[in-house]
Amino acid sequence: MREKLESVFAGVVQRNPGEKEFHQAVREVLDSVAPALARHPEYADAKIIERICEPERQIIFRVPWADDRGEVHVNRGFRVEFNSALGPYKGGLRFHPSVYLGIIKFLGFEQIFKNALTGMPIGGGKGGSDFDPKGRSDREVMRFCQSFMTELYRHIGEHTDVPAGDIGVGGREIGFLFGQYKRITNRYESGVLTGKGLAYGGAQVRTEATGYGAVFFAEEMLRTAGESMDGKRVVVSGSGNVAIYAIEKVHQLGGTVVACSDSSGYVLDEKGIDLEVLKDLKEVRRGRISEYVQARPHATFVAGGNVWEVPCEVAIPSATQNEISAESAAALVAGGCAVVVEGANMPTTPEGVRVFEQAGVRFAPGKAANAGGVATSALEMQQNASRDSWTFEHSEQKLRTIMQDIHARCYATAEEYGMPGNYVAGANIDGFRRVADAMLAQGLI
Repeated sequence: MREKLESVFAGVVQRNPGEKEFHQAVREVLDSVAPALARHPEYADAKIIERICEPERQIIFRVPWADDRGEVHVNRGFRVEFNSALGPYKGGLRFHPSVYLGIIKFLGFEQIFKNALTGMPIGGGKGGSDFDPKGRSDREVMRFCQSFMTELYRHIGEHTDVPAGDIGVGGREIGFLFGQYKRITNRYESGVLTGKGLAYGGAQVRTEATGYGAVFFAEEMLRTAGESMDGKRVVVSGSGNVAIYAIEKVHQLGGTVVACSDSSGYVLDEKGIDLEVLKDLKEVRRGRISEYVQARPHATFVAGGNVWEVPCEVAIPSATQNEISAESAAALVAGGCAVVVEGANMPTTPEGVRVFEQAGVRFAPGKAANAGGVATSALEMQQNASRDSWTFEHSEQKLRTIMQDIHARCYATAEEYGMPGNYVAGANIDGFRRVADAMLAQGLI
């Protein structure tokens, strides 16, 4: 079986040259699912692995737009509709200069299993553009979003493909995208995009969901060891949506987040990160993390510093892929970290994961730990379909229950396959089995 999986992986690399992030995501899953394939030979006979590694559809398109000076720019747009065995494609849009086809495919591949773990009827997809919204005016962002949706609209729909936000795509961008979709189609299809504003079909807790969900998962990990978040010293990387609301929930549960970061460096605040200051800085003024110390002069800003060098008991990487190298993982271990919960998508390199495994650090992969965002997007779809609206408390409780269920399934699956405490194996095997069974039932398509 191992030899067969190596052959499959070699084929993936050959057919997708230069897409190292996609290769990494496939490698991680293939390294985990061999026991499931051995127990279910029908998966191998039906070539489930080969089929699941090939997207059902890959869409690449030109996005021309004009800035405030009238200068024309041309970006590239992507939508990879990876797997619809469990439901319509579901996954965010990322606007960032680093975006290329390999990034979108890695994210879409991860999304297949993440969405399966939620237990909701949603398939896996992802999209985005190499457009950089940083430093652009609201009108420039609007013109870009309108041009992007002018092509994307023909490929999406509430029963086909439902995008949401990701890095660089927040409430502002979703609003512009939804407005253009409505304008082109002459239809008010609330369920075609999630992450919408509360005034026009958005769901309570959607903004907070990924960060809250990661902390709920961490809470369950601690609970299985007879611990709690209360009194824990925590470090969170990033300072965007996921990081902000992970910090908020950690503080509500009695922990203290002492450091967070952005691409310019990190801030250390031994009194605990001040959420009001951070929200104003990042959500209102869209500033840099270095400005945090202007409001909290006792805090320290470390330009270009590695936030993982700050000692902590719990780490929640919430910035971007491959931010924790083997060296950073070793620094976390040396600093007393016992639990790592991925709030971002694949933020730990394979070498970093091995360091954690060898040190006995409890490690939760993003496809399980950060599934709260897409789970709440599916709840938003439910509300849109029924023309309903739930309270914040009701929505948060549903999110907590979903994350508890994901944790329980990952933990139980790892036990079932003789790998107790291995959340990576538990998440990959459980998500894979759900998709594989659906693919088998639907025939060779």
